[in-house]
Amino acid sequence: MAQITGIGANVFDTLVKVPSFPVEDTKSCVETVVASGGGPTGTGLVAAAKLGARCSVLAVLSTDAGGHFLMDDYKKFGVDTSLVEIRDGESFSAIVLLNSATGSRTCLLNRGTLPKLVLNEAQKAEIRGAQVLMVDGNEMDAAVAAAEIARASGTKVLYDAGGLYAGIERLLPLADILIPSAEYALGFTQKATLEDAARDLNARFHPEIVVITNGAEGGILFDGAQIRSYPAFKVEVADSNGAGDVFHGAFAFAVTRGWDYFKCCVFSSAVSALKCTKVGARSGVPFYTEVEDFLRKNY
Repeated sequence: MAQITGIGANVFDTLVKVPSFPVEDTKSCVETVVASGGGPTGTGLVAAAKLGARCSVLAVLSTDAGGHFLMDDYKKFGVDTSLVEIRDGESFSAIVLLNSATGSRTCLLNRGTLPKLVLNEAQKAEIRGAQVLMVDGNEMDAAVAAAEIARASGTKVLYDAGGLYAGIERLLPLADILIPSAEYALGFTQKATLEDAARDLNARFHPEIVVITNGAEGGILFDGAQIRSYPAFKVEVADSNGAGDVFHGAFAFAVTRGWDYFKCCVFSSAVSALKCTKVGARSGVPFYTEVEDFLRKNY
């Protein structure tokens, strides 16, 4: 039985690293082209598995090349795929431009044609037995159904709120651990500061903790009583794609260790920083011993 299971986007990424962002209607040489698994929850599960948690994914994947790659990718990183459904259809895919000059990423998405996930009894049992359920706003109907099962079973629901998806008002009240990006938090609440956004999210949806991530600025957490800031760690960025997803997976891992939420934030920030030093949202995730060594030297 997995400690962490998850439902969300499963994306076949093609990472194209360029010296600078291309000018329209011109030709440019690229530095590297790398195929990678992507998607917030999927990459989070890989991160948690690499750190040492038992993880499984609940998903519909395709019979096409992208689907085969994603299945193999999960297996390579130790994520249990035994509850994945394989169906005909086009995989969710993305071309990700990585700008060496600025460290930015630009994503071009094709959502594919696969049918939606509908939870079966084995998948429901997996949710009941897990410590943490990760969701990201994709596969909304299945995510809401899973979160309701989790809440009834004592499984913590960690919501990676990185996009303003349709229907999120159904999922937000079910989150125990709500981790939005700064862009999401400010956009959703229409507040002027992260602190006010955190208070608003807590008052409206009553999670155990709100953690707002803010990239190189670190972030804040609010438990309903106190707001605290946690640090970002300065590193030489090779690829920032997936850094937020990795943060969420590291946070889920940290929760399974029984750590307090501030320690979870610091640990996850370090994992995310180390990931950014390597190309690949998943292959760049460090192992637990690497994070321990990094924190001893930098915190």
